[in-house]
Amino acid sequence: MKKIQITQVRSLIKRPKAQKATIKALGLGRINKQVVVEATPQILGMVDKVNHLVVTEKI
Repeated sequence: MKKIQITQVRSLIKRPKAQKATIKALGLGRINKQVVVEATPQILGMVDKVNHLVVTEKI
């Protein structure tokens, strides 16, 4: 399966709890932290919900 690299580029300050929980579930939490995960439909849905806080790249 394809992999994607997710990088958090914006802060979680003054964000709703749901967005904070989504970022934590993705394995992020600090600006410029990166994770590489498989591009499953569940992960892509999570990324779509917080796309204003992260940048994704296909690997």
